[in-house]
Amino acid sequence: MLLRRFYWMMALGMLASTQAHADAGKAYVTSQDAGVTVLDLATMKATGNIDVKGAGPRGLGISEDGKLLIVATRENGSVSVIDTATQQVIKQITIGKNPEFVRVKGQYAFVSYEPSSKGGPPPKPGTEAKEEKDDDDDNETARIGIVDLKRGKKVREIIGGPETEGIEFSKDGKLLIITNEADNTITVHNIKSGKLIKKIDTHSYGDRPRGIKASPDGQTYVATLEYGNKFIVLDASFKVVKTVDTAATPYGISFDKAGKHIYVASNKDKLLQVFDAQTYAKLNDIPTGNRCWHFSFTPDDKEILLACGKSDAIFVIDVETAQVKQQVEVKNMPWGVVTFPKAMGSLDNP
Repeated sequence: MLLRRFYWMMALGMLASTQAHADAGKAYVTSQDAGVTVLDLATMKATGNIDVKGAGPRGLGISEDGKLLIVATRENGSVSVIDTATQQVIKQITIGKNPEFVRVKGQYAFVSYEPSSKGGPPPKPGTEAKEEKDDDDDNETARIGIVDLKRGKKVREIIGGPETEGIEFSKDGKLLIITNEADNTITVHNIKSGKLIKKIDTHSYGDRPRGIKASPDGQTYVATLEYGNKFIVLDASFKVVKTVDTAATPYGISFDKAGKHIYVASNKDKLLQVFDAQTYAKLNDIPTGNRCWHFSFTPDDKEILLACGKSDAIFVIDVETAQVKQQVEVKNMPWGVVTFPKAMGSLDNP
C-alpha cells in the first residue's frame, strides 16, 4: 500500500513538472531586417517566424489575453495585428511615418511615430549642431497614435515631443509618460484628454532620454539618458530626485517584478547593469553582446531575455547568478522582445 502511494506521488510530481515545462510560455522577438521570431521558453528554441507584411519591424506589444501581437512596421507606416494562434497577420492599421514604440493597455495599443525623425545611431561628436539644424527644417513633433484593437483602427493621437522614444503608464492608468530624445524632455500627458500635464527638461542631467519605466508600486519612474550615461529618478509627482551613473549609452530599463532591482542595458559598454532600487547602488555588471537595447524577464522571473542586434542573438541571463546561460540565435538585427504570459521588461509589464 505504501509502495503504491509512493509511485502515485512520483507520477503526480512528474506530471506537474511536465505541465510546468509545457506552460513556460513564448517570447516574441522583432528583427529590424526580418519579421518576428517565436521562441518556446521551455526549450529556448525558435518555433516559428512570422512575416509581419512590412519592413523594419521594431516595437511590439501583446494583448492582455495573449491572442494578439501588435508590431510596428516602420517602412509602411503601419502596425501589423497578428493572431498568435495562427501566426498570421489579420490586419494592418495605418499609423503615420516611422512608427517605432508600442505599448498595449487594455483594448488599446499606443504607438509612437516620428515624422521628423532622421533615425539611425547617435551622431558623431561635433555633428550635433548640423543634426539640430536638419531637425529644425522639419521640426514636427512626434505623435502617440492610439489604436482601438476591438475596432481595428486608430481612433486618436496624443502630441508628444520631437522623436519620442519610450512610453510608460502611471499606475492608475490615467497618465502617459513619454521620453523625447530630440529636445531632451520627458512629458506627462492625460490619456483621456491628451493634455500636456508636465514637461521635465533633462538637459542639465543628460541628453537623449530613451527608456522609461514605472516602479511596480507606481511611486517612482526611471528614465535612461543616453548622452548622460545616467538614469534619472522621478518621484510620483514627476519631480527629479536623483541621477544615477551608468555605463556608456544606456537604453532599455526596467524594474524587476518585486521592485527590488533596476536593470539597465548599456549599448556601448555591452553590459546589462543591475542596481538596488532603494539605494541605487550598482550591484552587478553582466557582460553581453553588441547593440543590446531591449529585454524582458521570462514569466517565471527566473531569466532575462536580452535582444542584442549586432550579435544576432538573444542572450539568456540567469537572474539569481547574474550570468549569461546561453545565446539563442536570432538573425537580422533583433530589436525588441516581449513574452506571454506577460512579464516585466523594457517593453512591457505583467
